[in-house]
Amino acid sequence: MQTQTETKASKKVERSAAEKLILIAGWASMAVALILLIAKLSAWFWTGSVGVLAALVDSLLDLLASGINMLAIRYAMVPPDDEHRFGHGKAEALAGLGQAIFISSSALFLFIFSIERIINPEIIESLSIGTSVIGFSIILTSILVMFQRYVVRKTGSVAIKADSLHYAADFLSNGGVLLGLVLYYYGWLYSDPVIALLISMFILKSAYDIGNESVQLLLDRELPEDEQRNILDVVASHTDVIEVHDLRTRQSGRTKFVQLHLVMAGQLSLFDAHVLSDAVEADIRALFEDVDIIIHQDPHTEAVSTQAF
Repeated sequence: MQTQTETKASKKVERSAAEKLILIAGWASMAVALILLIAKLSAWFWTGSVGVLAALVDSLLDLLASGINMLAIRYAMVPPDDEHRFGHGKAEALAGLGQAIFISSSALFLFIFSIERIINPEIIESLSIGTSVIGFSIILTSILVMFQRYVVRKTGSVAIKADSLHYAADFLSNGGVLLGLVLYYYGWLYSDPVIALLISMFILKSAYDIGNESVQLLLDRELPEDEQRNILDVVASHTDVIEVHDLRTRQSGRTKFVQLHLVMAGQLSLFDAHVLSDAVEADIRALFEDVDIIIHQDPHTEAVSTQAF
């Protein structure tokens, strides 16, 4: 059986590996955004398509958002200091909020520009170039999204999750642009600006989802109910724990914070109560990659008002 010191050392190694994975995902996001920006700029120059312009503006905002995301990720990884005893993890939520603002502004720009093109349609040139570039964008974006989702599963990073959500929106919006170009080729004159209009509304919805998630994290929303239930089940598995109450949870960056009161037999010695608390803490820690736990010990008396399992 691992000692508590060995467990902490193992967790430290896991955190280091997770942080490297998050940084790789951050740099990959910036690289993809830059490549797609250059490709779409060339495609828009040759086609004049408002749909391609929509994708181009989206990639420009992606690059800016990914840059801000990268700065926030690096700051969130700074260890706790005297002025930030709980760490810097909320920088990830702030980055998500910043991304939501960037994405909303691009959506509003596309909405207005698409309306103008519906009123004053223009001829699209070099359709083959436009479809080739958008097809390339779809493939590259899909690879990035799959990698980001893998990183989120492994690390739980809020910033990478937000980045993945808006690149998933990009994947769908690029598909819409491609459809618009194909329909235009077959004579649907308004397909390009109409689909760009729909894309702008979809992007606005994804911006709301990212912003809402970030705000909830900044407001210290409780962990999901299934994770709270898992914590209570782990505590209940210890026969010497009579009841648990005042469970409070939140998340800052990758770190989850768990506080609870354990009710145990009043005649237990301080040493035995401490050993029991350590055992409960170790089991809770095994549930999450990165967790900060505070356990308060209560003696079982008739006066204690508790919440049963």
